[in-house]
Amino acid sequence: MIQDRLARISQRMAVVTLWLIIGMLVLNAATWLFPKLGSVEGGYGISFSLSDRLISSAWVDVTGLAWWQTLGAIVLSSIPLVVLSMGLLNLRALFRNYAAGNYFSSGSAIYMEKLGWAVNLWVVLTFLCEPLLGLWVTLREPVGQRFMTLSFDSSGIVAIFLATCIILIARILRRATEINTENQQFV
Repeated sequence: MIQDRLARISQRMAVVTLWLIIGMLVLNAATWLFPKLGSVEGGYGISFSLSDRLISSAWVDVTGLAWWQTLGAIVLSSIPLVVLSMGLLNLRALFRNYAAGNYFSSGSAIYMEKLGWAVNLWVVLTFLCEPLLGLWVTLREPVGQRFMTLSFDSSGIVAIFLATCIILIARILRRATEINTENQQFV
């Protein structure tokens, strides 16, 4: 009974994860196309960290960007999200593995480790893409009014710490699976 419940919950989480990926990428693009979505004042407050920092800044008028700048901003702000999406696809595969009853397998450990690496890379790419995005959206501004931002906050540190813990736990799970397989060969 408990295993069936875990399998159902895992299957649901796999579906939710897929919708999260789709929603995250679509909403990121939508906040650039419809800046009012991301605006806290008079808007809906829907945004993602990298897009939010640029859209809500006083230096950038997103509505005045040329179409090619908006498209470039969508691409630049989506790069870290695509990497995060790859990690979430591994999380989805992990949940699907659990839904199939494969709780203790090397495949599960591999999916978990890839998730951890993707989250680490997401934080690094967010840090690297922010200055590029700042320069991109102010490219048409006169010299002296262009800017480049760079920020790193405590949420990035926490994400890196947790992702590194996930990688370590995945390696422990993989080693435990190897030991279990060896022990079953002796029995």
